[in-house]
Amino acid sequence: MKTSWRAASLVAAAASVLALTTACGQDSATTPASAARNVGATAAAGDYGGSAIGAGSGYGADGGQSSAPPAPAGRLSVAPDPGLGKVLTDGSGLTLYRFDKDTARPPKSNCAGDCATTWPPVPADDATAGAGVDEALLGEVTRADGSKQLTVAGWPAYRYAKDAASGDVNGQGVGGTWFALAPTGKKAKRSDLPGLSVRKDPKLGDVVVDRNGMTVYRFMKDEAWPKSVSRCTGACLEKWPAVAPVAADDTEGVRKKGLMGFTRPDGVKQMTVNCWPVYTFSGDNAPGDTDGQGVGGTWYAVAPDGKPAGEPGN
Repeated sequence: MKTSWRAASLVAAAASVLALTTACGQDSATTPASAARNVGATAAAGDYGGSAIGAGSGYGADGGQSSAPPAPAGRLSVAPDPGLGKVLTDGSGLTLYRFDKDTARPPKSNCAGDCATTWPPVPADDATAGAGVDEALLGEVTRADGSKQLTVAGWPAYRYAKDAASGDVNGQGVGGTWFALAPTGKKAKRSDLPGLSVRKDPKLGDVVVDRNGMTVYRFMKDEAWPKSVSRCTGACLEKWPAVAPVAADDTEGVRKKGLMGFTRPDGVKQMTVNCWPVYTFSGDNAPGDTDGQGVGGTWYAVAPDGKPAGEPGN
């Protein structure tokens, strides 16, 4: 029985490699010339380009923020954003956010400690509905510390510590789990963007972005062919979240060959471009940011053909 099981496993593994080999062409993992320039690089931690962001929490908390009593919510209103459409704001015009790791039914916040310092919960006490806001969608949830947090359609509401002025949406897409609140309580998203598409960066040329407009990266220590192996795990994966698989017909301008998803040994499903595993960077705060470019000499934005962006020919 044991021999039969092993034989079956080998057959399955061989079939998986064959499928990837058929779809993926070999692309050498040589370090691009821009590594010498180390564009936008920060000090590497364990060769994963770690920064203070995330600090191993996985909640988009970056520490370094001072603790202060939360400002009142005030009169909520709806503000137009050129990329997101309508977003919900507090009485001071600051954007309100929701967290994918929370729940709405029943309402529950899973952001505390350092997370709640970076993402201050919005108090429920004085929140009122302004023009365009449905008062019936407003509620509250009692946090572990006994305070009352505003909910919108059941979702706990937060501000982002790095939003300094009215109209800022620096928290959009952070960690792949934080999104501006639409007036309905749903995520405000760039619905006009497909799962993966291409934008023109003034320094790097054409780069791949996800459906939130966030830059997509590849790790030079990964393997593209024939196995599509990610060597970014644990704390690395918190700083560089894996891009979830998207359908080939939900992409625009990206090379179709080698465009597929795979399941990592840790169970996370990840997308590939030209068979290279792809990621976003938790240090990019807004669409258009490319702060991950050159980090540690191993992380590079992805060109439409899967190669490092900014290199000759891309």
